[in-house]
Amino acid sequence: MSVVLYERVGNVAVITLNRPEARNSLSPEVLVRLDDAWREVAADDGVRVAVLTGTGDKAFCAGADLARLVPLMSGAREADDEFDRRLLADGSLMDRASLRVSDLDKPIIAAINGSAIAGGMEIVQGTDLRIAAEGARFGVQEVKWALFPMGGSTVRLPAQLPHAVAMELLLTGDLIDAQQALAYGFVNRVVPASEVLAESLALAERIAANGPLAVRAVKRSVRDCLGRPEVEAMARELTHGGPVFKTDDAREGPRAFLEKRAPVFHSR
Repeated sequence: MSVVLYERVGNVAVITLNRPEARNSLSPEVLVRLDDAWREVAADDGVRVAVLTGTGDKAFCAGADLARLVPLMSGAREADDEFDRRLLADGSLMDRASLRVSDLDKPIIAAINGSAIAGGMEIVQGTDLRIAAEGARFGVQEVKWALFPMGGSTVRLPAQLPHAVAMELLLTGDLIDAQQALAYGFVNRVVPASEVLAESLALAERIAANGPLAVRAVKRSVRDCLGRPEVEAMARELTHGGPVFKTDDAREGPRAFLEKRAPVFHSR
């Protein structure tokens, strides 16, 4: 069975990291298949939302595979399969797969079934909404081993958490639990482990029922405007929002409201 599973559930793509025996860690094959999965989400107009989760109840993702990925990237071992070779041949593949860099304008929900550590925590930072299991823990522990968290944590964590909290996590390598992550606003809600995927799918379906072009434009605008001076951000927002009002869907939405029926959107 593949180390990354891909399934369509209506207008939702469910992507599952499927290496429970290795705590769903990121091997070269996982990264290549993840990159392929994000490409499929982007290319499929029928997909409006993606849900990313892991197999099992121990780990969402434990970060880099120390036996396969790290030695390959450090040159300690040579490429020995097609996934190794694809990863080495494409310098941006790892960034795309792990959401360190992404131009995907469809919402991504992290269904965090277990602990998200190191690279797993950094993948979560690249998602838009997050549902966490009660037993999940979060942290970037690279400094404990004299390493640097290269997946974007020094950029994103101070923006997604209170500054002092982010700095404590980055500099100590300590972990926080799901309830702490909820209190800091890092996750949307915490539920029993058995309900994580169902809760995430329910959220995804509510989003998928909305105007898909509007949803995508909202995500693009948030990404584009974040961190810009307010006057500049307001101007940029218009470039994303303005075209939405010229679509067929934007005419259908108010019409359905007045006619007291569910809207039927066609992404045009």
